[in-house]
Amino acid sequence: MSKYLSAKEALEYVKSNDRIFIHSVAAAPQILIDALCDRASDLENVEIVHLHTECKAKYLEEQYRNSFRVKSFFVGANVRRATQDGIADYIPVFLSEIPKMIRETLPLDVAFVQVSPPDKHGYCSLGVSVDASHTAVDCAKLVIAQVNANMPRTYGDGMMHISNFDILVEHDCPIYSVDVPEPTDIEKRIGNYVAGLVEDGATLQMGIGAIPNAVLSSLTNHKKLGIHTEMFSDGVIPLVEKGIITGEMKKLYPDRIVSAFIMGTKKLYDFVDGNPGVMMMDVAFTNDVAVIRKNPKVTSINSAIEIDLTGQVCADSIGTKQYSGVGGQIDFIRGASYSEGGKPIIALSSATSKGLSKIVPTLKVGAGVVSTRANVHYIATEYGIADLYGKSLQERARMLIDIAHPDHRETLDKAAFERFGRKLH
Repeated sequence: MSKYLSAKEALEYVKSNDRIFIHSVAAAPQILIDALCDRASDLENVEIVHLHTECKAKYLEEQYRNSFRVKSFFVGANVRRATQDGIADYIPVFLSEIPKMIRETLPLDVAFVQVSPPDKHGYCSLGVSVDASHTAVDCAKLVIAQVNANMPRTYGDGMMHISNFDILVEHDCPIYSVDVPEPTDIEKRIGNYVAGLVEDGATLQMGIGAIPNAVLSSLTNHKKLGIHTEMFSDGVIPLVEKGIITGEMKKLYPDRIVSAFIMGTKKLYDFVDGNPGVMMMDVAFTNDVAVIRKNPKVTSINSAIEIDLTGQVCADSIGTKQYSGVGGQIDFIRGASYSEGGKPIIALSSATSKGLSKIVPTLKVGAGVVSTRANVHYIATEYGIADLYGKSLQERARMLIDIAHPDHRETLDKAAFERFGRKLH
């Protein structure tokens, strides 16, 4: 039976050599993390695993390095420098496979999660992040849950009976929130181009950020759109309110938004709280290619760090420096590819803030290829769309140069000539 303890009392059950999973993204329970760090002097060789988390990764501070070591399934900003410096580490994995990896390869001793208070039937909600955290609760030998009245109650796989949690720690605090900045003119141009590829009745997958929001804000004349995604943010709310996102054409969970986690403002959390039109599901379901492809016209919109002239997409590293992770890009590119009328799209600005081209002759030495040239269909920049599917290497190079920043097209032309032995224009 679950029991209520203070955070300090709860953390007495953590032992040296344990492997601990921390709830993902905006749901990371900071009070449990703080209490864990307070116990650091009593612990050795504790392995911490998690997806992207938005909390302060206090356990990476220098004074705790004899106690904790970190391996993440996706490198967020809070662990990026430590990962690049070799203090933390990264496990390459498709987002869809993380639950299977937890079940079969990385057994958990402890899971830290954050949940809503139990209802009259004893059911709590994992709220804003179900993803692989649902599996962590199922598999961990010990589950410690922060019970927070501010956690939205979401429907789907995240509804779990209180008996699933061994120890409960009551602590109310705001759920981590983030404002997405207004898109720049470049991002608006990209959004308009991508919106032109979205058909009425399409099922959308897109993440957080200025470009996805720019796309969403350009869909105001569309009809009967649906959402089946790994995550979403505030940008979908106006389209739901205007009756543009209805989900009526979807085959799976029609009329409902399906996602594995969310992150945004309090408005977003209020929108999903108690909303039967939103289903928060295990990422092994949301990102399963066989599931994704069942919906019509799946239009997946992802981004990249750089793309070479043959269409190889680097989305997780800058050369040898790990920047993010594989995530769900391939899950949805493949799912959209197989969907009837589906369109996998990679959208990015043509150049970095320092003016360097993101379309390059070759990827940087050590760069990770997240999406191979055989996976890629549409590439969008502020200069247009390149449909690479069914195109040869030379045709791809020509099309990518046409949507590269004008300042870099001559250099790219020369590189293509050196590679292919003839001018492409």
